[in-house]
Amino acid sequence: MKKTAAVVDFGTSKIVTLVAESGSYHRCDIIGAGTVPYDGFMDGEWNAPTLVSQAIQDSIAEAEAQSHRRIREVYVGVPGEFSRVYVIETQVQLQGADPRVTPADVERVFIQATEEVQPLRGAIIHRSPAWFMVDEGKKTMEPVDMKGSTLRAMVSFIVADQFFLNDVSNRMAQLGLTVKGFYSTPMGEALLFLTPEDRDRTAVLVDVGYLSTEVMTVEGDALIFHKVLPVGGAHITLDLATGLEAPMAQCEQIKRGYVFNTSGEDKQEAAEGGEAFTHEQVARVLEPRVDEIAEMIQDCIDHSGVRLGSWSNIYLTGGGIAPMNGGRVYLSNQLGRAVRQPAAKTAKLNSPIYSSALGLVDLVFETLESSEEENSLLGKASSFFQKLLGK
Repeated sequence: MKKTAAVVDFGTSKIVTLVAESGSYHRCDIIGAGTVPYDGFMDGEWNAPTLVSQAIQDSIAEAEAQSHRRIREVYVGVPGEFSRVYVIETQVQLQGADPRVTPADVERVFIQATEEVQPLRGAIIHRSPAWFMVDEGKKTMEPVDMKGSTLRAMVSFIVADQFFLNDVSNRMAQLGLTVKGFYSTPMGEALLFLTPEDRDRTAVLVDVGYLSTEVMTVEGDALIFHKVLPVGGAHITLDLATGLEAPMAQCEQIKRGYVFNTSGEDKQEAAEGGEAFTHEQVARVLEPRVDEIAEMIQDCIDHSGVRLGSWSNIYLTGGGIAPMNGGRVYLSNQLGRAVRQPAAKTAKLNSPIYSSALGLVDLVFETLESSEEENSLLGKASSFFQKLLGK
């Protein structure tokens, strides 16, 4: 029997509601979407709190119209702005005459890590391992039945701000909606767009959004570093509006049409009837801001405490720079390391601006699948271990 779920993603410039249905070939198919612009958030607060509920309602109504489904229950993504990542490295002693790792040992590691991370302000919405290690052996994601004396693990906890949980729950209730669960938006995005091979080598996902940029480092199944930088695509547009003395709407079009790594006196006109500017005029204003964003990203990675290897990859997503012609290559040059584009995961909404929403949907359906397995007789053993691993 097919499952249907509605997921609400809060971005810095838009609210996206996606209605998805479990598919035959893919985990799920998008059957409806509602995208509504709003004023977003900064510094842990709504920029226009009185307008948020109406934007939610409009986004859901649009998704209902497209999917021909009535939405009464929703799964909500918690943005990186409203969450924090804690990483705990802990260990337990293996017991018995011939000690080997059992699921109970894995559970003990998680319990001990949870005790060490307490007390917390907020609620744990995601818990997952970066790696396990038996004695001084190699890192692994499948330690059960390995022989040794000590089981070590690095466990990541994502904690949501109580303000966001309470505020959104109240807003949904006033709209006649029930929140079925809160999920980490950065975690969903990272798990969907970074392959297991990339995560095993430790990978970085950079989401340059409208008002902010998120830098995420992932290892194994865990987000081991996350930081929100207070700069994004809107700051590029604002610089253009100030430097060129042109309207914001026109400058947004100039930004979208800009081509990096070119030169010449060719004219660029953002909109019909708008003033034309040379490439050099635009470059003198636009590129210094992108350079600043790149410098902030590099500084963030350098001070993250996470060591990247030569095989570690950096991926770029979000609507701030990724859709710009040559933006990814330009950022690669500034960072001195290849920056890749994540592979498209769906035929619909495959623009970088929907990356967080699609990752959120995938995380929700993965959780629903795991719960379904846990309730089946044949799936109990495997789902028990998955549950221990935070999957």
